[in-house]
Amino acid sequence: MTLPPVAVTGLGMITPAGNDTESTWRGVCAGRSTARTVPELDGCAIDFACQVTGIDLADAVGGRTVYRMGRYVRFAVLAAEEAVADAGLSPAGWDGTRVAVVIGTSSAGSTGLYEQSVALTNRGPEATSPLGTLLTVPNMAAAEVAIRLRTTGPSLAPCTACSSGATALSVARDLLVTGQCDIALAGATESIIDRLALTGFARSGAGAMRAGEEPPAISRPFAADRRGLVMGEGAAVMVLEREADALARNVAPRALLAGTGATTDAYHPTSPRPDGSVARAAVDAALRDAGWCAADVGHVNAHGTSTLLNDAAEAGLIARAYPHRPPVTAPKGVLGHCMGAAGAIEAGLTVLTLQHGLVPPVANLTAPAPEFDIDCVTKQPRRVRVSRAVSHSFGFGGHNAVLAFQHA
Repeated sequence: MTLPPVAVTGLGMITPAGNDTESTWRGVCAGRSTARTVPELDGCAIDFACQVTGIDLADAVGGRTVYRMGRYVRFAVLAAEEAVADAGLSPAGWDGTRVAVVIGTSSAGSTGLYEQSVALTNRGPEATSPLGTLLTVPNMAAAEVAIRLRTTGPSLAPCTACSSGATALSVARDLLVTGQCDIALAGATESIIDRLALTGFARSGAGAMRAGEEPPAISRPFAADRRGLVMGEGAAVMVLEREADALARNVAPRALLAGTGATTDAYHPTSPRPDGSVARAAVDAALRDAGWCAADVGHVNAHGTSTLLNDAAEAGLIARAYPHRPPVTAPKGVLGHCMGAAGAIEAGLTVLTLQHGLVPPVANLTAPAPEFDIDCVTKQPRRVRVSRAVSHSFGFGGHNAVLAFQHA
């Protein structure tokens, strides 16, 4: 069944490339990695990451309740507030009972849990926070956004690992088209740059280590010599409305979310199905939902993690699903892998590509894997005339989510 598209009327971001949407877009288009050494990770097998910097989160969020918010929650609040302002909305002007909040995450406040565990081990119970539980519960980002913006409609926190952001946007669209809300604030957030998480990624083999290279050179999706992901963090939130409602209040949408597709590999906890067949089914479902054929797709925002297995499976999928070779980008070369937030951030970048007619380059991609028959944009942004684009998100556990956006 084809559902009607919904309008993207607002967009908010906070990422390693910038502390709002426009600075993130400029940073991604510049094509320079944000990976840096993280002093707090000194001594870890992986001592670098792509971090949000240049902002005092407590000051930026403000208010008497900021003390109870973990880092990932603060990201979500800032992204949601930017998105609402971008949409020309405010809590004073809406019916909060008709506003939904759908903000996903993968690991939620695992960093908060780690910090509380260290405090307990080293200094005893009195050193832990009485609000420590709030730092770890995965629904707290959605809950705090709802509290902050005075929304009392549905509030959900989808978790599908690295595709959580795309899942959240799909769920929000369903809430809108089924009449369960009139406005949806949807996206995802993540912050797990800590010693425990990075040690785990090093031990699993998914995370790239230095191996004689400096951090900015290491994340290189679809490269012949790629060797693992670099951790990132951040958040993105979209304001979604029914297109007719947006037009009724004289708002020009940034883009339309026209279709969604989701499947599960049912293959392995961390490795994708090598032939990409089940992920391809998610692509086909999104195109079918949008009422498109494959040739309609003018751009692919790839999941592109810079890992051996994911990039090989996805490159094969792209070549088979879109034989006309639309231009491909993979933002993780700049941003690192923002985990649960990645799907929302990359969906936002797909919307911006449609708006600006510009496909950002894949950072560090100087030697693409010769076996990958895909058209990756390299070195500098490519000017394109594109009205339809897709964003891929593939998560641990085999979660596949694909979003189809079209120009408004």
